[in-house]
Amino acid sequence: MKTPERIDLDVKQLDALLKRVKELLPPEDYELIKAMADTIYLLSQCVDNKAASIRRLLRMLFGATTEKTGKTKAHPKKKNSVKAKKGHGRKPAKDYTGAKKVRVFHDTLKPGDNCPECLKGKVYELKEPQRIIRITGNAPLSGTVYEMQRLRCNLCGAIFTASTPENVGEDKYDAKAKAMIALLKYGTGMPFNRLKDLQQSLGIPLPASTQFEIVDQMAMELTPIYQEFIRQGAQGDIIHNDDTTMKVLSLMKENKENNPERKGIFTTGILSKTDDHKIALFFTGRQHAGENLMDLLKRRIGLSPPIQMCDALSRNVPKEFETLLANCLTHGRRQFVDVLQSFPEECSYVLEILAEVYKNDKITKEQNMEAEERLRFHQDNSGPLMKKLNTWFHKQIDQHLVEPNSGLGQAIGYMLKHWEALTLFLREPGVPLDNNICEQALKKVVLHRKNALFYKTEHGAMVGDLFMSLIHTCNLSGTNPFDYLTALLEHASELSESPDKWMPWNYKSALIEPDNPEA
Repeated sequence: MKTPERIDLDVKQLDALLKRVKELLPPEDYELIKAMADTIYLLSQCVDNKAASIRRLLRMLFGATTEKTGKTKAHPKKKNSVKAKKGHGRKPAKDYTGAKKVRVFHDTLKPGDNCPECLKGKVYELKEPQRIIRITGNAPLSGTVYEMQRLRCNLCGAIFTASTPENVGEDKYDAKAKAMIALLKYGTGMPFNRLKDLQQSLGIPLPASTQFEIVDQMAMELTPIYQEFIRQGAQGDIIHNDDTTMKVLSLMKENKENNPERKGIFTTGILSKTDDHKIALFFTGRQHAGENLMDLLKRRIGLSPPIQMCDALSRNVPKEFETLLANCLTHGRRQFVDVLQSFPEECSYVLEILAEVYKNDKITKEQNMEAEERLRFHQDNSGPLMKKLNTWFHKQIDQHLVEPNSGLGQAIGYMLKHWEALTLFLREPGVPLDNNICEQALKKVVLHRKNALFYKTEHGAMVGDLFMSLIHTCNLSGTNPFDYLTALLEHASELSESPDKWMPWNYKSALIEPDNPEA
């Protein structure tokens, strides 16, 4: 059978067709035709919605890694566009912040010496030395075996053992080894078993059970700083939150055996921002993002309600604490990206306007505008764009230009339903446009879930939350997480006394205080 040609009819065209049919056919035939038309229209909408979901999945798996306007099929790149000149691909020496630096002086000359070429001038030192980089490889955790010589008296049998070298320490695993294990596991997603196999192949055995014992003990020592993260995070001016699913075997077993009322398991990501710093927090368990945020806000001290940025799910909003709710504009925009192929003209119109809004926001960042200045800039430049978009949305619905149950209709409905929260950036200073920074933080959780698959117990999940919070906060502040974790472990006693002095952005000052002369 030949495949029938698809005909796209809107509601008005379908109603007009049925009116003409009603005049030509008897009532019983008309009712049959009307039922068939309604069924076909409903099926067509269902297929479009399902196709949008499938396209979204395929795009995630095989398509472009971005939803930028220039990458969508409705906005192809111009053939004559000039390509940016490629770089040489080498990292500059300044990027190697963790590398050991060796100062090499000239073999025969020093500043002030006579020039060996002209014999008249004097040489002076240039500000920029010549730099070369050499990378060496070794196991993530290396080891040293100390063999102390033992001597026995052939007459009395007394044994004499060589003294242990200085600075060997009493612990088998030093602070740097412990920090590396935590960073590999919770910072890069390397499972304990994978690290065990790698270390075994390199001749430095490190059992998976030993690795967890190490990070578990570390978590106990670092609990004061984690609690300080939570305390300071509760005081944030802008708080982002979202969650993702997680597997915890003990909770999954409880679901099967006890059939609890709530069976979901989530990891919530909360990102708290002040004028100076960003703090990332993670919480795993049965609570939703809104409930975890509510627990956090209970620690808030005498401050006005914070700006809360999240997507429009009701479970993201705390029930007992007031916040200035802002919703993610990227989530609203994505609704139109998903149905772009079915409604190219309409969706392109929306995406182009939103692209201008994001360009305006980029300008505010490039010019480093203060919150009030940024608000005025958006009100002057983005306000008319959003008003124009709102008018267009209402026109599509009020004049029945779009079927409300279609993919486009649902996208418009989402934007109108959450319009106040989506446009809070036009009324309050400092409000971000989207929740992307929180979704980026949750990628650490997704990476762990993808590689390690699950946590065994709630306690293990708590350990993971602690280290992910510390590591990602370091990443946000530009602090080396390996150096930071090492410093915390080496000064655990000072940390417990004054955790506020050991945040990623001020711990180096604590290292050089009089109490730490060795630093």
